[in-house]
Formats: sequence, C-alpha cells, structure tokens
Amino acid sequence: MADNNPMQEIRLGKVVLNIGTEGPGERLEKAKGLLEELTGKEAKITKARRRIAFGLSKGRDIGAMVTLRDEDAEEFLERVLVAKEHKIRKEAIDNQGNFSIGLEEHIDLPDTDYDPDLGIFGMDIAVTLQRPGFRIKKKKISKKIGKNHKITKEDTIDFLKNRFDVEVIGD
Repeated sequence: MADNNPMQEIRLGKVVLNIGTEGPGERLEKAKGLLEELTGKEAKITKARRRIAFGLSKGRDIGAMVTLRDEDAEEFLERVLVAKEHKIRKEAIDNQGNFSIGLEEHIDLPDTDYDPDLGIFGMDIAVTLQRPGFRIKKKKISKKIGKNHKITKEDTIDFLKNRFDVEVIGD
C-alpha cells in the first residue's frame, strides 16, 4: 500500500462512552449526568435488547451512553489514554479497526474530581477507526469495502503507536 494515498489514511471515527447501571432510578440519572458533565454532550438512555430470566425485561432502562466524534473524540480519548498510562492490551483490539478500554473509576480521568453526591462510576469506552470512504457500506445501496481498504489489527496497533504514543501489551 502506498503511504501517500489519502484514501488509506486511518482516522478516528468515533468514541462511545457507556455506563451500565443495571436498571432505572437515581443511579441511572446520576450516570447520565456524569457523562454529560465529562463530555459536554447530551447522554442517551440505553435499553435492554432482550429479556434475561429473573431480573431484566426487554426494553428496560439499563444504562447511559454518549457518542463523540471529531475533535471531541480525540480530546476525550487522549484523557482516557493518560488515565491508562498509554497502555492497551492487545486483546482489546479486534480485527475491524476497533478497540475497547474500561475504566474502573471515572475519577481516574485527568481533571476529574470526586463528587460525593455522584459516587464512583466505571465506564466502557469503545473506539472505532475508519478510512475515508467507509460510509459507502452504510448507504441504501450498500457497496462492499475492498479487503485492501479494511483496517487490520496491525493497522490499529500502528495507528495507536504513531498517533497517540500507546504501548500495546501482550502478544
């Protein structure tokens, strides 16, 4: 692949933050408020997709999420990587140019203080990478993405090392 081809350049597609609360109520509202405070964007309530016996019914509110794109996504991802000491496990990276990071406590993020009214929340951060032209597969008349245009696990690792100075742990 030619490095000077702008269509081969990998970029940050989106960063999705998710906090699961196992049900509706005050904790869900606090999680939604926390995501809005951390990102400055409106958080959405997530619902259960299927019924789980003895505890969770389909359509029940179970968490909150926010999707970040462009500069907002890059700034927040940098904060998360600082909290994770610029290290990601290789198992966290899939074969389609995506990776996920978990934070046990939201106060690990730089410039985030503990608020006793909120408590402590853990969160999942899912990151999607893409190349220019990826949206063609989402059009009404769907086209396939060529195998040379897809993002591999190695491409993702190179992007993280070069762009964000991340160390990928594991083999």
